[in-house]
Amino acid sequence: MDYKFIKGGVTAPEGFKAAGVHCGIRKSRSKPDLAMIYSEVPCSAAAVYTKNLVQGAHIPVTKKNLADGYARAVICNSGNANTCNADGIEKAEEMCSLAAGELGINANDVIVASTGVIGQVLPIEPIQSAMPALVMSLSKDGSENAAKAIMTTDTAVKNLAVEYTSLGKTVKIGGIAKGSGMIHPNMGTLLCFITTDAAVSPAALGSALKAAVGESFNMVSIDGDTSTNDTCTVMASGFAGNGKIESENSNGYSDFTCALKALCIALARMIAKDGEGASKLVVCSVSGAKDMKNARMLAKAVIHSNLLKAAMFGADANWGRVLCAIGYSGAETDINNAGVSFSSKAGKVEVCKNGAGISFDEAAAKKVLSEDEINIFITLCDGSASATAYGCDLTYDYVKINGEYRS
Repeated sequence: MDYKFIKGGVTAPEGFKAAGVHCGIRKSRSKPDLAMIYSEVPCSAAAVYTKNLVQGAHIPVTKKNLADGYARAVICNSGNANTCNADGIEKAEEMCSLAAGELGINANDVIVASTGVIGQVLPIEPIQSAMPALVMSLSKDGSENAAKAIMTTDTAVKNLAVEYTSLGKTVKIGGIAKGSGMIHPNMGTLLCFITTDAAVSPAALGSALKAAVGESFNMVSIDGDTSTNDTCTVMASGFAGNGKIESENSNGYSDFTCALKALCIALARMIAKDGEGASKLVVCSVSGAKDMKNARMLAKAVIHSNLLKAAMFGADANWGRVLCAIGYSGAETDINNAGVSFSSKAGKVEVCKNGAGISFDEAAAKKVLSEDEINIFITLCDGSASATAYGCDLTYDYVKINGEYRS
């Protein structure tokens, strides 16, 4: 199935507007901290959430609002996670009511989210005061502003869309995401809001989202900490005019899921590359695994290894750390058949074959690992499954950023 990446983010699909403004939760007036996405019509909707037992107050509220499978707007603040607060759910519900009142819709049709520091009471007054201006700012060009407004320690805006043709109709899927630290998802993502003009039922939308998340956001690890606020949502307006995708067996479901996966993988790569303090994107691809479960376990273990991440920072071809991670990953594999190689735009170097080191040019390896995007290839002989995980190097700046996070 052919698709192409396009500009526009969440407003690329027909029927959506977005905006981002500074309301005052964050001290710096140069940083927007309140985002909104709005649909002209009620949308099919679905979401996935963090598996952390400690969850942001927005999660139960959004779950409740999406129980009927429909939504029409997203409201999200940055600078405060609204987590571990006695009045958290009350504040999340009030955010929905404020957004709904200004938009003239039902509060139950609002998706709410928060991101930032945990354990600090969320002030509702700045959000209330800024709501009229936020709604007035909604536009077809507002996706980038919304993407900026959900950022915390991110250094790069994550705003992208994909377009494809299915059954004679052009369909667009757009997304914005945030995530830089406290990223080790086991559900979906950090914060990611997706829109599409495809006509999709809530059930089919949920299935497609879970499939896309399994190959993208669930395969990202920055620091091994699973966030309390991870949420990924999708709304479908139906404006593309395609025959409605009712289930996984419907015509068009495969094309839609393929395009959604492509968008989520692209956003996942952006998130991994923008890891706190990171200087390199590190991608680990496993082939020849026993099955998908084992392939994913192996790839994630390597990406998650602090020793390996530190080696990537130092451009050190310490392939033993790759095998070490494979060994403790819990995956079923014959390590005596494992091969490892590193590659980048500077070239490729094979460092391990049949579970043992082989001679290689250390200077050439150093050059390969000095680029800003590194690939680690692991070949096994256990089966035909493959998987890819996305991470980054571990730098001095990671400790500095997180040592000063609240200040």
